[in-house]
Amino acid sequence: MSAPDSDWWRSAAIYQVYVRSFADGDGDGTGDLAGVREKLPYLAELGVDALWFTPWYVSPLADGGYDVADYRAIDPAFGTLAEAEKLIAEARRLGLRTIVDIVPNHVSDRHVWFRAALLGRPGGPERALFHFRRGRGTGGELPPNDWESEFGGSAWTRVPDGEWYLHLFAPEQPDLNWSHPAVRREHEDILRFWFERGVAGVRIDSAALLAKDPALPDFEPGRDPHPYVDRDELHGIYRSWRAVADAYGGVFVGEVWLPDSERFARYLRPDELHTAFNLGFLACPWAPARLRRTIDEALAEHAPVGAPATWVLCNHDVTRTVTRYGRADTGFDFATKSFGTPTDLTLGTRRARAAALLSLALPGSVYLYQGEELGLPEAEIPRERIQDPMYFRSGGSDPGRDGCRVPLPWTAARPAAEPWLPQPRDWTSYAADRQAADPASMLTLYRTALGLRRTEPGFGDGPLTWLPSGPGVLAFARGDGPVCVVNLGREPAGLPPHEAVLLASGPLTAGELPPDTAVWLRGRGVPGTAQPDADAEAAGGGGRGGVRR
Repeated sequence: MSAPDSDWWRSAAIYQVYVRSFADGDGDGTGDLAGVREKLPYLAELGVDALWFTPWYVSPLADGGYDVADYRAIDPAFGTLAEAEKLIAEARRLGLRTIVDIVPNHVSDRHVWFRAALLGRPGGPERALFHFRRGRGTGGELPPNDWESEFGGSAWTRVPDGEWYLHLFAPEQPDLNWSHPAVRREHEDILRFWFERGVAGVRIDSAALLAKDPALPDFEPGRDPHPYVDRDELHGIYRSWRAVADAYGGVFVGEVWLPDSERFARYLRPDELHTAFNLGFLACPWAPARLRRTIDEALAEHAPVGAPATWVLCNHDVTRTVTRYGRADTGFDFATKSFGTPTDLTLGTRRARAAALLSLALPGSVYLYQGEELGLPEAEIPRERIQDPMYFRSGGSDPGRDGCRVPLPWTAARPAAEPWLPQPRDWTSYAADRQAADPASMLTLYRTALGLRRTEPGFGDGPLTWLPSGPGVLAFARGDGPVCVVNLGREPAGLPPHEAVLLASGPLTAGELPPDTAVWLRGRGVPGTAQPDADAEAAGGGGRGGVRR
């Protein structure tokens, strides 16, 4: 990983911080910037290169901060702008860059623009910044079209004067009109504001949704182009953004859920986004043929534009890895989430340890979600404590995303203040202070793996060569450097010739790799093209699914 400093993002390990649930510095039960600053040495010791902060801006928190009321101020529950500037500088002194989250598709209904729009007249200039329309039906009582919100129900809400406004997510998140030049100017100014405060990059939320067909037609399955997903107008927006980023040496990572590899790659052309999340890998089941195909497809779609792939196992929107891998369906699909799904956490933890070594060994950059390094499972939140709008908009059938957003257990002692989401009683065994002293813990595994990834030649961006392997086994070499072998089969597997074992996700058995275990080896493997055993595939989707943040 000896890339020039300006190319740090091509091989980086990036840690996602969900501020509200990371660390509580003032003891009120809610995470804050003081807590993050206190834990910066922990993050540096973990061995990551950068921190991605989900929105920390002023927000009513109708959708976990993705309803932004002011992009240039920190929510008082988290701290102040001055404290954010100190955090950025302190993190950089420890070798940690900062990435902030920009939400360009929509704002909060408390944003000054939308408040003015509600006070303005139909057809007035204030409403032109959003998508206001008259309704259908004899009295305009029906929504302007049949679009559905990503959170369930109609994507339209009616205001007292009879007009309707568009919101692809919650009603508290009105969509901006990106054909309006003021919207584009404002967001370019927001980018400059944060780059001038020292951030190294920007994560772009729902990056494929900004542009809408101006006619706002009804949705027709298979219609091309889609009325609001992946429209060609987006690329002009991101070319303008890239010019801003280049002036500051900043980088972008886009959240782009698309099934079409060629369309996905367009966002990664040299004058647009630097990287985009590999969400197909995140959704892929624990099955060798599916995983290999997903890896091959990701590398192939990035190759023509020279962009590095990114690897993600979980984030603040999806079921935690330990839980997902302990279920009969090990893939991820928003549509299949339900209460009470049977889970084998012992099996899930073993697979998650192996998946950690797999993802950290792949070419490109990797993202870790807070608590992933502790092996946290998904928490089942009591229904009366759920706050996620996905739960309410689904009529209570979807458990929502709160289960992966529970505050981290830093110590085995119970928190002094009740966390904003309840911590399960049995989470004491996952506490960071306990794991730090345990050589067999998930935290120790991640610290060791990230340390090797940084110091061992061959990791990060670069070539991958598949090696011959037995049924259910994935094996690949990273150039002339390390070899990664993952056994997803049912029987122990032999290892290729090697000089030394660098790290294993679990104990080897008589020199063989047990099922659901991964190992890093020093020593060059023999290039080959053996295919993994297809009969080990599990049910579950592996492609880029619906639009989600």
